[in-house]
Amino acid sequence: MDSSESEYNQKRDKAASQSIRCLRDSSAQGSVDTSSGTETSAPTYGTMTDKRDGQTYYTVVIGTQTWMAENLNYAVDSSWCYENKTENCTAYGRLYQWAAAMKLAPEYNDILWGLSDADHQGVCSAGWHMPNNAEWQTLFDFVDANNGDEGVGRSLKSTVGWETGKFISVGTNRFGFSALPVGQRLYGKYGELFDFPYEASFWSSSQQTGRYSYAYHWVLGNSLGDGDTFYCDGEIRTIAISVRCLKND
Repeated sequence: MDSSESEYNQKRDKAASQSIRCLRDSSAQGSVDTSSGTETSAPTYGTMTDKRDGQTYYTVVIGTQTWMAENLNYAVDSSWCYENKTENCTAYGRLYQWAAAMKLAPEYNDILWGLSDADHQGVCSAGWHMPNNAEWQTLFDFVDANNGDEGVGRSLKSTVGWETGKFISVGTNRFGFSALPVGQRLYGKYGELFDFPYEASFWSSSQQTGRYSYAYHWVLGNSLGDGDTFYCDGEIRTIAISVRCLKND
């Protein structure tokens, strides 16, 4: 990495968009890893067709929840394909800023949204919603209680698509969540940047109180720490990342 690129990476403004994952139908356009290679019983897959654009997504039952087994790929303003390549949307879904994921006006990337984060449909298809932190935690707790000694992050990762390294490991896809490394889109004073292709992160509908330009996201495969973890952190709402939707009860 040359000095100019290093300076760019150090100074860039993390105002970008994150990707959204929804629970998906079996007639999906993207690919879903249906292998697990573990003793856990095979995941229960289904399908869901988004009537807005006709796309079909795989879905998977994990504990008491039904998740999309692919990232959402519904085009709205303030959403992008990684590196602006259509084929990346087909394979990985779109990257969304938080307000776009929540289907709110763009100003809510910078101000507090005063309504409940529970069962908020956002950009998800009818019958599905943006998961809040409590629902992501339910997923974490179920996986953690039923995956033996492996890390939750490893259990949720696809068995393909991940680079290996000191902090990054391929997954077992034990529960059929099929998470792939997608990256994120940032935009700041140095222009548009697509970065972090070694991780997957998903928006929560929960926002950080007291830090109105931040919302929560859940992260897999961050090389800054143990690549087998799945953790919650704050993120600038103008970063674009993935969305997964959760089926309504």
